[in-house]
Amino acid sequence: MEKKERLSKKNQTKTHLKEIRLSPNIDEHDYQVKLKQLISFLEKKDKVKVTILFRGRQMEHQELGRQVLDRFIADSNSQGQVEKNPTLEGRILSATLVPK
Repeated sequence: MEKKERLSKKNQTKTHLKEIRLSPNIDEHDYQVKLKQLISFLEKKDKVKVTILFRGRQMEHQELGRQVLDRFIADSNSQGQVEKNPTLEGRILSATLVPK
């Protein structure tokens, strides 16, 4: 029994929660770097929390942040899927992605 338990523990994988932070007015090259990082996390079987932090007057243009997050989710659709849909909590818009 102990041997079976050790073998089952050996084959278990821990899932880590990684976080990627974006801003609503991210530049294209920065976006591509973050997307590449997201895909590498998903290939390592890690959960990824994508957050967009609104600062100051950016709260008046929340639709820009939502567009960036929706594009981010759509571009990573081949590697992962949405576990938690985008939600706004205070000044932070966040979504959670898991590997397929």
